[in-house]
Amino acid sequence: MKRKKKVIVILIVLMGLTRLCVQGQTLRQDLYQLQSWQAGCVVSTEAVRHYGLARCFRADAIPDAVFARMRGSSFPPGCTIARSSLRYVRTLYVGFDGHTHIGELVCNKLIAADLVAIFHELYQQRYPIGMMRLIDDYHASDEESMRANNTSCFCYRVVKGSAKLSKHAEGLAVDINPLYNPCIRRSHGKTTIQPATASRYADRSATFAHKITRGDLLYKVFTAHGFRWGGAWRSVKDYQHFEK
Repeated sequence: MKRKKKVIVILIVLMGLTRLCVQGQTLRQDLYQLQSWQAGCVVSTEAVRHYGLARCFRADAIPDAVFARMRGSSFPPGCTIARSSLRYVRTLYVGFDGHTHIGELVCNKLIAADLVAIFHELYQQRYPIGMMRLIDDYHASDEESMRANNTSCFCYRVVKGSAKLSKHAEGLAVDINPLYNPCIRRSHGKTTIQPATASRYADRSATFAHKITRGDLLYKVFTAHGFRWGGAWRSVKDYQHFEK
């Protein structure tokens, strides 16, 4: 009987050590993801605490590695916006799964401080965001990025159906949870929805998760920083869109 008890105690100790070892490996992996800033990855609150929360919300000049991803994509040949006018924003966000994710976007330096403060507050309030990666990971395709419900900012392009540069081309507009908050255009009896896969979310009188409204925390935080909401426009309703 005594020998059996000793075996049980040893097993419990070994299980505890194994658990600690696994936890240590997970922490090291999460810290590596934070140090290399691997957007989209899930990280633990313990890893964030070790890494430093303040380091997770910042805006920097565009690093060479990031610009290499942008060149020829969101930053095409002939882009009239200077690289020096743009900033790389690092942020954490709470995903739809309830976990902490690593996020990134590129914006104009004029709104960089605003976005750092906004996403910091949204993270603290646990406001859910589906994805936040550079649009370059979606071939700089607005449609592809929106279908993936990716939150993004800078992409040098014109407004759909015109020759006018978009506010995104200047890095002065952000699209949040775009699949659930589509852009809706009505002209000559025809309705166009972007992304094309978001028709189920075009009825704004319906009740569903992740819908941006005037009573939404996201709306309140962005407008408090002086952003205008595309959902308030008359001719076009761009519910995902906030710009300065």
